[in-house]
Amino acid sequence: MHTKEHVGLFDSVPKTPNVDHLSVVLASSSPYRKELLERLRIPFTTAAPNIDETPLEDETHIHLVQRLAENKARALANKFPKHLIIGSDQIAVCTGEIFGKPKDVEAAVAQLKHFSRRTVTFYTGLSVLNSESGEIHTITEPYSVYFRTLTEKMIRHYIELEQPLNCAGSFKSEGLGITLFLKMKGDDPNSLIGLPLIRLTDLLSRHGFELPEQAR
Repeated sequence: MHTKEHVGLFDSVPKTPNVDHLSVVLASSSPYRKELLERLRIPFTTAAPNIDETPLEDETHIHLVQRLAENKARALANKFPKHLIIGSDQIAVCTGEIFGKPKDVEAAVAQLKHFSRRTVTFYTGLSVLNSESGEIHTITEPYSVYFRTLTEKMIRHYIELEQPLNCAGSFKSEGLGITLFLKMKGDDPNSLIGLPLIRLTDLLSRHGFELPEQAR
């Protein structure tokens, strides 16, 4: 079974029974995603997927993050054949342009300059694959950030302090990046860090996987 959803859509899908024997794998080397997943208090393994993250020609931002999230999960299926594999990818969209992780400090400066006084929507693709059955569910979670007026001095000072070069949008919302915002809008602030836990809980439930709190 393969289901894919767009922003704000979540239909009811029957749970897949008997997945208690499946372990959880996070297809990411991100310490931020690892820390978020630890909040659910479930045992899991992390492994870095090796995929090409180049956007396809004329690919929409929603299709891009969903495709990459799925590809990350599928990339580990052979190594983890009896697992629930979580894949996630994130991009920032501002004025119709897609922004990923900056390559260096100057790219980060350019990104944040562009975001000044603008709204940036972060799209997180999230996919959970049952590598034993091949069943996969994929969604996209949006979250919008409204930026303050940012001077180059403010931007360079922030980048020097936090070095957010491995973050889409060139900031860390769990750190000083919060000082760059006027306000935020969305269902799950964890989306900004790269792993929307509310939607992840739903996807795990679709596979029949119960969290410790749900099993009581």
